[in-house]
Amino acid sequence: MSLNKLDLVRSHPTELPNNIEAEQSVIGSVLVSNDILDDVSPIINYTKFYDPIHQKIFLAIENLISKGMLANPITLKNYFENDKTLIELEGHEYLVKITKFSTSLRQAIEYAKIIYDMHVRRELIKISETTIDNASNKNIDLPGEKIIEDSEKLLFDLAERGSFRKSFVKFDTALNQTIEMASKAFKNIEGIVGVPTGLTDLDDRLGGLHDQDLVIIAGRPSMGKTALATNIAFHAAKNIQDKGLKSSVAFFSLEMSCEQLSTRILSEQSRIKSNDIRRGKISEEQFDKFIETSKNISELPLYIDETPAISIAALSNRARRIKRLFGCELVIVDYIQLMKSANIRNDGRVQEISEITQGLKALAKELNIPVLALSQLSRAVEQRDDKKPQLSDLRESGSIEQDADVVMFVYREAYYLERKEPRPATIEHAEWQAKMNEISILAEIMIGKQRHGPTGNIKVEFEAMFTKFRDIQTS
Repeated sequence: MSLNKLDLVRSHPTELPNNIEAEQSVIGSVLVSNDILDDVSPIINYTKFYDPIHQKIFLAIENLISKGMLANPITLKNYFENDKTLIELEGHEYLVKITKFSTSLRQAIEYAKIIYDMHVRRELIKISETTIDNASNKNIDLPGEKIIEDSEKLLFDLAERGSFRKSFVKFDTALNQTIEMASKAFKNIEGIVGVPTGLTDLDDRLGGLHDQDLVIIAGRPSMGKTALATNIAFHAAKNIQDKGLKSSVAFFSLEMSCEQLSTRILSEQSRIKSNDIRRGKISEEQFDKFIETSKNISELPLYIDETPAISIAALSNRARRIKRLFGCELVIVDYIQLMKSANIRNDGRVQEISEITQGLKALAKELNIPVLALSQLSRAVEQRDDKKPQLSDLRESGSIEQDADVVMFVYREAYYLERKEPRPATIEHAEWQAKMNEISILAEIMIGKQRHGPTGNIKVEFEAMFTKFRDIQTS
């Protein structure tokens, strides 16, 4: 049976993108020299072939070689002795003839790239057809926004699978990456490799927020978690802007509106009380300063998504979209307990939180950026004499601690002391007032876990009226 006749037997009613000759050449080359499989396997596997017979042959080759056996027309003849499809198509003759298409290693690699490219084109057609089918379906359980998210996920997954990605990295490559990281830190005056937080001591301890890390900021209500996250978001975005980088920061605010977040940032930068801004109790001079500040930071590469109760799937899709369109250096989520998982089964809140944190960690690795997520602490903190939080206080799931690379707690002693005010005009009140004056603006960022370095506490100042954390002022 001739090759042309064989191709005719396998013709597709609607011809999808393919290159049969490239497939024949790669298979023929591997059959002649099995070593070539090592060079083409990072690019393609049997699923990337268009011809179903070629898929079977290449899968058989992969199986034989993986077992340390020789793969050639003779050994494959035994492998396919019970395969009716290949017997009917005179498979052994075809295997012998296809070796005539063998070529050099370099050409085999180039043909493998062509096979992969044809595969991508076919997948794009499938995604388009799926999108059209879903969009045409009038089922109200599948809203248009969900169709967009699903299509974007499919496209992003296809793009991220990349033809030259390997599941392993040779040690010298890992060493080069480490040397590059150390070089960046050495050349950086501040010694920061990751995304800077804007707090000197915190950056010294962490080295910035590292790519692929899930960083948790946890605390009880009113400790300043959102304020710290907002400060970090602004500083990171400003750093991107100052360096002229084509990137951004994505802030997913499940609790506050974008207007509330922008008010906080404007208050911090203009040094006007956020409460006064909201109530309109500012002077004309302050209002002019407010407007001037807004102009100065209007082009900040910061994107805010205020969707409440967003699912981990939707958040991941939107983060991918921002990364694709604008670049992205940091994703911030405020906060985990307000999210929902994609799993519709009622497996309990603990399992749901576990899926969310696993999804956030996977997103950090997938986009190769740090993901900073806020988390509430359980009420167990309030029932102890020592109110300082611990890892065991992380609410609803131990998976938060397990999945996170860094866990930080925000703690302000003044918050608790303020609620213990004694009766005025007493000795106790005078002592209380003296203590309040001493600690009123002090706060601690407590690093309870860090995969890359030491834990410990960092003292900072918190200006509640401006919702701003800053380094301890020495003057």
